[in-house]
Amino acid sequence: MAVKPCCIPSRQAGTDTVQKVGNPGFQGKPVAVREVLGIPGGTAFLGSDRPYFPADGEGPLRRRKLAPYRMDVATVTNARFETFVAQTGYITDAERLGDSLVFQGLLPKGTPPSRAVADAPWWRMIPGADWRNIHGPGSADKLAADHPVVHVSWNDATAFASWAGGRLPNETEWEHAARGGLGDVSFPWGDEEPDDEGFQPCNIWQGRFPHQDLGLDGYIGTAPARSFAPNGYGLYNMVGNVWELTSEVFKVRSLKKEVVAAHAGKKGFRLSKGGSFLCHRSYCYRYRIAARNSTSADTSTSHLGFRLVYDAIKRVT
Repeated sequence: MAVKPCCIPSRQAGTDTVQKVGNPGFQGKPVAVREVLGIPGGTAFLGSDRPYFPADGEGPLRRRKLAPYRMDVATVTNARFETFVAQTGYITDAERLGDSLVFQGLLPKGTPPSRAVADAPWWRMIPGADWRNIHGPGSADKLAADHPVVHVSWNDATAFASWAGGRLPNETEWEHAARGGLGDVSFPWGDEEPDDEGFQPCNIWQGRFPHQDLGLDGYIGTAPARSFAPNGYGLYNMVGNVWELTSEVFKVRSLKKEVVAAHAGKKGFRLSKGGSFLCHRSYCYRYRIAARNSTSADTSTSHLGFRLVYDAIKRVT
């Protein structure tokens, strides 16, 4: 199965000048607190013996031993990130570099012409887009406090993690948590496929990507960080909504020429998991637990976020 360049474009991707389209965002209620849940240790599953994109390194299914740990119930929200910025004065990569990648369908009307990612023109590099202005300059009034913070890079996420006393999960920790105790399953709720008709257990795309999102799951763009039913461990939105950064470097162990070529130029790129509101089986079928993606450490987009893990609290005897 060929690698499709839809998921997380990188700053290194080529761009050209194209026209704009628009669609407003959503608003919500403030959620600035941290809530974590304990994740049991033991034997964890990693990957799949049913890989859909073998070139991404989705298989084979492996077993790993894990110690217990704790994990954020949901992705870090705008409200929580705002607290971090207020206390530290932190400046994100998008703010420092002056632009970030926004999905074309979320750009407000009147957005000036912008550069498109060459292989995925639905992605636009928008000057002034950042975690406050998620659809570009002047869109801060659409910021939803209880939605996942976006336009944060791997560098930004690790800075937040240091402040918060946590860390980004590794791939095994992330997949183990996402499975919610169900074992070798494709999704946090089991193996039943989401569809464009009656089963929408997560925030992904319904309709024709990238031109028409029907919003049958209730959302166009991001949903609140705590939405849809949690998985068996009580974690929200482990797939869909926003991609989640991990601590790991993206690696695919293969000597096949086509695989090496597909991932050329990704040295040092960071692994992300879980898919986003832009995933659809017809194109980006990466809202599966075993699916993988990569981005450079300074890249930020309107569908890339993170949650933290924390080492288990040791009892003193």
